[in-house]
This record gives sequence, structure tokens and C-alpha cells, in this order.
Amino acid sequence: MGTSTSYVGPGGNTPLVPTWLGDGGGNPPGSPPLGSPPDPVPPAPPPRPPLPGLPDANRFTGARSNFTRFARSGGNDRRSMGRAVSGYVSKASGGSGQAAQRMGASRAAGGRLLEFLSNVQTIGVTEALRVLNLDSLAGRPIEEIFLGLMDFVCPEAVTIDDGIAREAYIETIIELTTLGTTDFNSFNADQLQTVFEMYVTHAIEARICNDIGTKAIVMPADATSALKAQVQLRDFIRGAVNDAVTRERAISPILATTKIQGFVDSVYKSAFSILQTLGEAEAKS
Repeated sequence: MGTSTSYVGPGGNTPLVPTWLGDGGGNPPGSPPLGSPPDPVPPAPPPRPPLPGLPDANRFTGARSNFTRFARSGGNDRRSMGRAVSGYVSKASGGSGQAAQRMGASRAAGGRLLEFLSNVQTIGVTEALRVLNLDSLAGRPIEEIFLGLMDFVCPEAVTIDDGIAREAYIETIIELTTLGTTDFNSFNADQLQTVFEMYVTHAIEARICNDIGTKAIVMPADATSALKAQVQLRDFIRGAVNDAVTRERAISPILATTKIQGFVDSVYKSAFSILQTLGEAEAKS
């Protein structure tokens, strides 16, 4: 219809079948010449290592039983405490290195806390707070400063590990109020180290109690016995932490900012190693 022209088909010299689909006389455009060797087969990827098995659900049983006996004794059965702590490190956790690895959030928080304390020592508390955009805390009582630092040191808890880190920090703030010093500017180097040791002690205590001491610490018949058991365990851990910090400071007396986290990690590992040794000695006493 109209002015359209009918299509009359291809011209006489246009084949209906492409020449390269004939009897092998040609190749598709872009293909290698016929008779060329095939492309080499890429090597198979190396086998992936097997997935680690699930941890033994009963690995805490021995340490938990000893810890329960210690708690029920009101802190008098130190042999059971020693067995509980040494067994927790060596068997339940797989050694001091693995025990320290399980303190991921607490190690990170300890690094941030020590970084702040180091800045206090070198540039003063006002400048250390300004670095964190917390200028408004300058001049405030020490407990208010540490409360204001909470989200920097240990951000909001999401996992159990985060919760342990945050609980340890809160316990550290509570203990700070017993030092009798309210002005941060009057803190000397030894007192700043004490604050760091407090935090590491509370973090390790919270980890151990979470793993093997859930509800066990309230088993003694009266509150006085329960408090005694708690104090015994905390003092035992603090002694190990103090020894660990002293040992690591002898190795690294001057800490650059870039070395702080490595120092903290070493303190945790060393503290667990010392706890295992002290626990074994206590169990034999």
C-alpha cells in the first residue's frame, strides 16, 4: 500500500548460510585458527583449610565445679580457686594466648584507655580531653570525666564481649571513687598505671565469672561470705595483672602511641600466663 516498496530478498551473490558454517572451511570471527592447541586449563584453586570444629561444650565443667566449691566456701577454699583459675586458662581456654584472644573488646578498650592516660601524663588532662572533643569535661571531678569518656573507651555494648568491656569500665569508675583523689591533674604516673590495672583486673574478672562463675558467686549463705569470695578472686587477679604490667614495662619502658595496643595485648596474655602459674601453685599449697 501507499508508496512503500516491497522487499525482494537478498541479492544473488549473498549466501543463505555463512561461509564459516560450512564443512570446516572457515572459523567464526574472532575465534582462534583451526588446529591451534586448546587454551591451557587453569590450575585448580588450592583446597581450603577445614572449618574449625565447634568448641567442646563441656570445656568449662572442671573449672566451673572448682569455682563453685570456692564460692560456697566463702573464699576460704583457695585451693579450689587456684584449680578453677588455672584450669580456666590452661584447659577451658586453651592457654594464655587463647584466653587473651577471647578478651577482644576489653583489649581494644584497654588500649583506648591507656592512650588517654598516656596523653594525660604527657600533655595534661585538659589537652587530652580536647583531643577527643571533650573540652567541656575539663575541670570536672574525676568520676564525671571517666563517665564522659565511656563511649570513647568502650562503645555501646552489642555482644557479650562488648558488655564485659563496658561492665569492667563501670566497675573501674566505681573503684576510682575510693581512691580519695578527685582532681585528675594531681594524678602521678603510678596512679595512672593503677587506673589501667584496675580496668584490666575488672575485665579479666568479668570474663572469668561470665564463663565459669555465673550465679556461683551468690551461692554462699550470707552476703559477707559472698563479698569475701569476690574480694579474694579480685585480689588474686590484680596481683597477676600488676606483675604483668611490671614485666611488660620492663620490656617497653617508653610507649609510642603506635605501640600502645601491642603493649595492652601483651599485658593480657602475660596476666593469664601468670594466673595459670599462680593458680597451679595455689592448688598445691
